Amino acid sequence: MSIDNQIQVVLIDDDPHLRQALCQTLDLAGLKVLPLGEATGLTAQLSRDWPGVVVSDIRMPGMDGLELLAELHGQDPELPVLLITGHGDVPLAVQAMRAGAYDFLEKPFASDALLDSVRRALALRRLVLDNRSLRLALSDRQQLSTRLVGQSAPMLRLREQIGALAATRADVLILGETGAGKEVVARALHDLSNRRTGPFVAINAGALAESVVESELFGHEPGAFTGAQKRRIGKFEFANGGTLFLDEIESMSLDVQVKLLRLLQERVVERLGGNQQIPLDIRIIAATKEDLRQSADQGRFRADLYYRLNVAPLRIPPLRERGEDALMLFQHFADEASSRHGLPLHELQPGQRAMLLRHNWPGNVRELQNVAERFALGLELALDSAPDGPAPGVPMSTGGLSEQVEHFEKALIAAELGRPHSSVRSLAEALGVPRKTLHDKLRKHGLNFADSGNQHADDE
Repeated sequence: MSIDNQIQVVLIDDDPHLRQALCQTLDLAGLKVLPLGEATGLTAQLSRDWPGVVVSDIRMPGMDGLELLAELHGQDPELPVLLITGHGDVPLAVQAMRAGAYDFLEKPFASDALLDSVRRALALRRLVLDNRSLRLALSDRQQLSTRLVGQSAPMLRLREQIGALAATRADVLILGETGAGKEVVARALHDLSNRRTGPFVAINAGALAESVVESELFGHEPGAFTGAQKRRIGKFEFANGGTLFLDEIESMSLDVQVKLLRLLQERVVERLGGNQQIPLDIRIIAATKEDLRQSADQGRFRADLYYRLNVAPLRIPPLRERGEDALMLFQHFADEASSRHGLPLHELQPGQRAMLLRHNWPGNVRELQNVAERFALGLELALDSAPDGPAPGVPMSTGGLSEQVEHFEKALIAAELGRPHSSVRSLAEALGVPRKTLHDKLRKHGLNFADSGNQHADDE
């Protein structure tokens, strides 16, 4: 059991009369107080981000104030702890201050002195937690940029949506083509949430045989069916306290969909062959490569389950819509593969970069990762035939050949701008054009060397 975050002060004193008087003082000042007669077991009830302060007497039976201070600071060194001392305890209080206590009050003390110290400690606690939150948000953004590589508008929007949804309790429906990275997004949602210390359980519904899917998901009791000799904990129950990622949800039978709907609504699971309803604290992230609304209209997917899942949809853009992200991703995967195999990193030539930009990537990020792996191994940069449609990074135009060439040229320059260059000279050499020509083309396409994040060197 944890202490409610509404509690602002935990007050610990074994003297019931003093405890009642101090509690009344804090109550009258509008502070929410939890009075306790002993300190034993308190640390386990306080989360690291609890927003309050602790006020404790030093001399108490069982755990004393100094022991409590050490235990609390072992969990969170920045938690303010105020100590109450008798006259003979002042040397102990000084020792405690050196050990990190926020303040100490010598008996008898005025009510105003207690209130002033508590309010200052609460203000400090808010500042500490705000700074932690900002650091965590920055870390989360860096994590997302590392996991979901790309600077195209669709990817920036996706990362923003993940950041907004991760901290909520909402179930999520991920929509994306095969190979687009649905499990990567699901793991990011879990790792950036307050469930990050709980389990992340991934299951592909499309890979489960119809005969075992219910047992896998919901578990079973002994004797539930032929061959069920032992109790089995299902995936939902196993994920309790964390996140369950259910991929290819469109492949689930209508019978299983009914049970999933009930689980989503009631947050309980019942094992096959059992009668006990087991409460679940679980977040469900479902994923599909199909249009579930269309499947519902055709009777292949329950409409009520679709609407229950579609509260917080996340669409992963296919790679063909992400333009020059293909080059960034390719370099990322090639770097990883080269490091993993202990091989020197090969440099993409302009013609190869153009080929990657032209490709339509029917297998999305998974296909690109395979191509990058082969490239890192020194094999030929061979791509599957691209299907009809616009090439990524080269938006299709209703104009003629010259206009499409302009689009391609802009995409190629923009992609090279995304790579590190020390100067415009370096960029021009990579593209194989004179500097003056490059300046003209940058101006024509509205591109800027400095805006790319590279440090401009005066190489005119």
